[in-house]
Amino acid sequence: MSYEQNIDFVLRTVEERDIRFIRLWFTDVLGNLKSLAISPEDLEEAFEEGIGFDGSAVDGFVPLQESDMLAFPDPETFQLLPWRADESSVARMFCDIKTPSGEPFAGDSRSRLDKVFRDAEKLGYILNVGAGIEYFYLKDNVVPQLLDHAGYFDLTPFDYAQDLRRSTTLALEKMSIPVEYSFHSLAPSQNGIQLRYAEACTCADNILTARLLIKEAAHYQGHYASFMPKPFTDIPGSALFVNQSLMDHEGNNLFYEENSANGVGLSDLAKHYIAGILKYAPEFSLITNPSVNSYKRLVPHGEVPCYTTWGRKNRAALVRIPIHKPNKPSATRIELRSPDPTCNPYLAFAVTLAAGMRGIKNGLELPDEATIEDIKLSEEQLRAKRFNPLPRDLGEALARFEKSTLMREALGEHIFTYLLNEKKREWEEYRLAVTDWEQKRYYAGF
Repeated sequence: MSYEQNIDFVLRTVEERDIRFIRLWFTDVLGNLKSLAISPEDLEEAFEEGIGFDGSAVDGFVPLQESDMLAFPDPETFQLLPWRADESSVARMFCDIKTPSGEPFAGDSRSRLDKVFRDAEKLGYILNVGAGIEYFYLKDNVVPQLLDHAGYFDLTPFDYAQDLRRSTTLALEKMSIPVEYSFHSLAPSQNGIQLRYAEACTCADNILTARLLIKEAAHYQGHYASFMPKPFTDIPGSALFVNQSLMDHEGNNLFYEENSANGVGLSDLAKHYIAGILKYAPEFSLITNPSVNSYKRLVPHGEVPCYTTWGRKNRAALVRIPIHKPNKPSATRIELRSPDPTCNPYLAFAVTLAAGMRGIKNGLELPDEATIEDIKLSEEQLRAKRFNPLPRDLGEALARFEKSTLMREALGEHIFTYLLNEKKREWEEYRLAVTDWEQKRYYAGF
C-alpha cells in the first residue's frame, strides 16, 4: 500500500474498532522508549502536521532554547496493543521526529538508521536483520533473585517461565511480529526469543516492542524482566544476537554463493562485509555494548567474543556463520555475537551496516577463520593472526569511538557528540564510585 493508503487504513481501523487512545512511540538517543498518547480526533492532524512536544525534556535531543519538536507517526507501524482487554482499545505507532521546519531531526535514532539504510539501498543493497534477545526473569526489581535453575532448552517443572514466554510470543504475534522460537537459555532464569527476519528499521521497531511486552508480561505475573547484560557475577550474561544479510531489489540473498571455495556458501561481497565488521568492531563497541556492565559479560568462557574473529562452528567468534542449512540460499547470513540487549537497536544496525558497507567499498580482505583451538593462544599470537582484542571496558570503548571517523559519519555530529559526552560522564562516575568488592577486599586490611 502507498503512504496515503496506509493512513486511510489506520483512520478506518481506529473508527471501526473504537480505539480511544493512540500511543506515539519514539526513543531517546540511548534507546529508551518514549510515548505520548493522542485521541482519535487528533490523528489526521498528527499525520499531516505532526504532534508538538518539548524536545529539551528528552535525553540527547535539544537544549531548552531549541525545544520545539514534532512527532510524525508512521502509519506502516500501526498495531493494536494486546493488553488491557477489559479497557478501551489502545494502538501504537512509531514516529519519525522532525524540526518545526520539517527537516528530519539529527538526534532521531530511527531517522539515522533510515538514512544509512537508504544510502546502502541506492547502491543496490537491502539490509535484512533477525534478532535473538536474551534476558532474565527475576523475582522483583529490587535485588536480583533467580526464579529457576533450569538450563539451555530445558523443559522441566522447574522452568517457571514457560507461561511467560508463551504469553509474550502470543502477544507479539497479535502485533504481527513473527517469533521463530522462544526458549530457556543457558543460565538459570535466563530466557531467549528469536525474532524473524525483517528489514532493518522494522526489526529495530520489533526489538523495542518485544522488550516492552516481555516486561509487561513479567509484571502482570508479579515478576521482573531484566535486560541487564550481566546481572550476576558467576553465571553467563545476556546477548542480542544480530543476524544480517544483504538482499538485492529482487529479493536475492547477496551473501550466498553456490559452490564457494570456503565451503560456507559465502560470496565475495559477504566476505568484504564481514571484514568491515571485524575492522570497525572496536570502534562501534560503544554502540553495541553501551554500559559499564556490558563489558562484564565480554570475558572469555567459550561462547562470548573477545577478539575480532569469524568462524563457522566457533561460538566465541565475533561473527559466526550459521550452517544449519548450508545449501539454502535464503538461510545464508552472518551472526554478530557481541551486542547486548541494552543497546539502541537503531544505532546498532546503523553502525554495523556502515562498517560492512565500508568493507565492501574498500574491498577489505577477510582474515583467516578462527577455530576453537585459537582460544588457547596468547594475545600476541592472536594479534599475529590479525585477531585484535575488543575493548575490555567502557573506557577503552570510548577511546576507540572518539577517534573513529566512520562512527562520526554514520551517526552524524549530533548523536556522536551526545553519546561521547554522556558515556564519558558515565565512565567517570563509575571510575570514582567505591564498590562492594573494594570494601570487602581492602577495608579491613588497611
